Amino acid sequence: MALVNVKDMLDKALKGNYAVGHFDVHNLEWTQAVLSAAEELQSPVILGTTEEAIEYFGGFKVVKEMTIALIEEMGITVPVALHLDHGSSVENCILAIDAGFTSVMIDGSHFPFEENVRMTKEVVEYAHPRGITVEAEIGSIGGEEGNMVSNNPVYANLDECKKIVELCSIDCLAPSLGSAHGPYKGEPKLDFEKMNEISQAVKIPLVLHGASGLYPEQIKEAISLGTAKINVNADNHLAFTKAIRQILDNNQNAYNAVNYIGEGRKAVKAMIIEKINLFGSAGKATE
Repeated sequence: MALVNVKDMLDKALKGNYAVGHFDVHNLEWTQAVLSAAEELQSPVILGTTEEAIEYFGGFKVVKEMTIALIEEMGITVPVALHLDHGSSVENCILAIDAGFTSVMIDGSHFPFEENVRMTKEVVEYAHPRGITVEAEIGSIGGEEGNMVSNNPVYANLDECKKIVELCSIDCLAPSLGSAHGPYKGEPKLDFEKMNEISQAVKIPLVLHGASGLYPEQIKEAISLGTAKINVNADNHLAFTKAIRQILDNNQNAYNAVNYIGEGRKAVKAMIIEKINLFGSAGKATE
């Protein structure tokens, strides 16, 4: 099955009151885990890669070709999108598109609003004629994601959310509303009132970054308020690392990487299954 873009997935999710999981992948094993979990639950799925992960893999084309090969070898039948997460420049978004990615996020949130709009519009003008979906961010989501670190989160402004949708014709919007990348320090608090205002105003699918560590009731509330794409990364890091650490701590003679990395893969798959069920996308692949 060929890669698909994100727009159709999210439009269906928004109408069906569920969310599609975006799972960042950092190696072969994580990619296998995401695809296997999605196929098992018959869920559409988004494979996300940060620029840091792409550098680790060896390039945009490596990620795309590896994904296509795994889809074929594993007999994956569910819709799969390949997404550039937090693209830091127009140039990198174009590189991803030209390599075969089917969705990109241009993250101009760290720049003044006018520059964010300029960058986003340029990416949309390149992406849409090629059938590629575009995500943008308003505000600044705190925490650490790839090479991007923000210790001063900025909440999304309603007027700016409306303007970037009107001016750029983006396909989905990630407004900063209190979530954070990486493990939370303290209680996560999301501004659901503002989320509802933004959703009602922009009328396109919203994206929730930093979903790792949020409570299930917070996830469900976000979905009910127009969030159709939910990003998970830190929870998979934690699961992968915990599984491998247990093996190496319990067996000082362990040396075969296939054995302990394979256990890490199982832990990531289990986490993704849990998230897909929580997001409500299980069984939605054929809708």
